[in-house]
Amino acid sequence: MAVITQLVQYLAQHATPSNSKKLALSLFLLILYKYRSHAVGTRPRRDLKEPRALPLVGHLFTLSTIPGPEVIAFYEKMHNEFGPVWSVSLPGIGRMIQGDSPELVEHVLKTNFLSYGKGPILKYTMYDLFGEGIFQVDGPEWRFQRKLASHIFNVKAFKEYVSEVFVNEGHKVIDYLGKAADQGTIVDFHQLMMHYTLDSFGAVSFGESFGCLDNIEHEVPFAAAFDDLTTICTERLVDPAWQIRERLTSVGAKAQYDKNLIAQHAYGIMERRRKEDGHQGNSKKKDLLDWFLEAKDDEGNPLPDAMIKDVILNFTIAGRDTTAQALSWMFYLLLRTESDPEVRQRLEQEVDEVLQGKEPTYDTHKQQKYAEACLYEGLRLYPVVPRNMKYCLKDDVLPDGTKIYKGDFFSWSSYVMGRSTAIWGPDAREYKPERWINTEKPSQGKFNSFHAGPRVCLGQQFATIEALTLIGMVLSKFSLELVYPGREPAYGSSVTMPMADGLPVRIHRRTNVPLSDV
Repeated sequence: MAVITQLVQYLAQHATPSNSKKLALSLFLLILYKYRSHAVGTRPRRDLKEPRALPLVGHLFTLSTIPGPEVIAFYEKMHNEFGPVWSVSLPGIGRMIQGDSPELVEHVLKTNFLSYGKGPILKYTMYDLFGEGIFQVDGPEWRFQRKLASHIFNVKAFKEYVSEVFVNEGHKVIDYLGKAADQGTIVDFHQLMMHYTLDSFGAVSFGESFGCLDNIEHEVPFAAAFDDLTTICTERLVDPAWQIRERLTSVGAKAQYDKNLIAQHAYGIMERRRKEDGHQGNSKKKDLLDWFLEAKDDEGNPLPDAMIKDVILNFTIAGRDTTAQALSWMFYLLLRTESDPEVRQRLEQEVDEVLQGKEPTYDTHKQQKYAEACLYEGLRLYPVVPRNMKYCLKDDVLPDGTKIYKGDFFSWSSYVMGRSTAIWGPDAREYKPERWINTEKPSQGKFNSFHAGPRVCLGQQFATIEALTLIGMVLSKFSLELVYPGREPAYGSSVTMPMADGLPVRIHRRTNVPLSDV
């Protein structure tokens, strides 16, 4: 770019009315030649495999014309064609180097952690959703938020969550499923799980349920706005002109409306808590919101409300989407036409033997080894965050010798990696929970559905216990049947992996249920 800048300056100094058009044409042809195979602002990388690119715009049209739900299929196609390492370039965004191998992922997320961050583009496009929350920040700000949040992710807290929150919210799910079974109505299991996890996380972290399970058929404005804004921000990632597009269409106004609505909800949570604290004193247990409301910055000042609002929103998407989607995809894999019925039978048998008709506890989840295997096997094939990226802060060389320069993005797809026979063997595309039983735990690079390195998911155990609680409560009383067992649910357009049209199921009461001895 420096050479181009110098040429522009030279032409500006020597241009005359008679030669200005010729000079301008010469400059354009020079730029066209320089960027004939990659996007403006990026360097050529003939050492990397990539799909066919256009001059100046690189792969802009290739990516921007792919519908959001089909992006994952494109990544898998590129992996099959080029292997684990390939690249694309986008004007205004830069070069993205895809590295779908455990060694490369572990190098970026763990071994050379300090050389990679979120980057300005990712922060800017997702700012309306995440603000300055833990998903967006690096360095001291990230460490500060993670340290405070870690106070609610411990064994003592987990024991309280199971009995006081997960089981209580689970009973609302069970009541709803019981009515559906008796009336023969179809249930959107995916939406039900989103309600369950949002209410559970709200009760654990902010001391109040979002009320989703109180009226399951009724749309919760906060959740709807949250989903819409997530989709809008996700679509910005492959559209350098998203600001212009949003100004010229109704999308911009919709984004602002959603942003204001979810912000008002977050501020309302803070306001109600401050009023409650004035009456309750120090008698209640501290939750996530308490830790941040009581925290001080380096100068001893309370954290600004805008920052706490961002904390609420970041942890809400983490606490709702991850577990709900993991449960939904797991039940789909259990119930689809090609599923092995012995897997479901073995899971039900474990539930019966462990719970014996009683409610789940913190201790019973430790015995649900096969249920955990079913959950993690589902996450391998349908990871909650199917693709991710990191911004290179200084020049680096990946373990396979690939150079990655400052300003480039390293990206990877947990979805593609989970289906790679080179990583998981010839049966990689099959749903086999047994691969998690009595075997060596896979490295974080190989199974990165919970991320890896210092930023590995803080709530992994929280999510696992919450999921196992729900699995036990549901399967101890009901059997589920997919309405469309031969159809894979369509993916939604999001940073996570929601089911676009839900997961319609029929509910049947189990007749061979063990009775509790209490």
